[in-house]
Amino acid sequence: MAANRSIQTMGDQVYTILRKDICEGRFAPGARLQEIELSEALGVSRSPVREALRRLVSDGLLYIVPNKGTYVKEFTCQDIDEIFDMRVMLESYSISRSQKSMTPEHKQQLLDILQMLEKTRAENNVEQYTRADEELHDAIVALGDNSLVNSTYARVRSMNQQFRVFSLADRTRFDDSLEEHRKIIHALTHGETEEADRINRTHLELACQCIKDQLQKNGTA
Repeated sequence: MAANRSIQTMGDQVYTILRKDICEGRFAPGARLQEIELSEALGVSRSPVREALRRLVSDGLLYIVPNKGTYVKEFTCQDIDEIFDMRVMLESYSISRSQKSMTPEHKQQLLDILQMLEKTRAENNVEQYTRADEELHDAIVALGDNSLVNSTYARVRSMNQQFRVFSLADRTRFDDSLEEHRKIIHALTHGETEEADRINRTHLELACQCIKDQLQKNGTA
């Protein structure tokens, strides 16, 4: 029998493309997404586009206005608060259980991520830094070893994607973020779960506030 492998359907491929475009700002908040235009642009039938749009609505990245169409979600400050409240809850849970599942491989993964964070910060590469940041928080949640937490976090993280770079808009905040990540990783790898949770909570609260400040500054909150 053939080895296990991941096979993407056309709907999966369209979903991946559209999700990336939304998260990277190629579709502005409030923009209407039309099946026929997307199918023509992607060179596919309308069926996989329709499937992808339904999944993106479920992810919280799009919303439907009856009899009008499907639109890119516009996030408010309250939305940001709710997203980060959920992140704090899920990440705190995972940190509290981290030492039960921590292995030498997990520790090395965290240290490798820290190295990438330091490298991309030195290069002032915000895009790559945010990817390493995302990888770190995914690794933290994975340490909770709870599949329901993992799936819930994946949905919350999707809604976080559109404005993740806002949390690093200020240079001082960028530097502070790196130092917070250093301390979180140090605490986790040394079994200091309470300290890791305390620093991570503060880190998420500061990121949340920075995003809300940017939304208000841009007049989109």
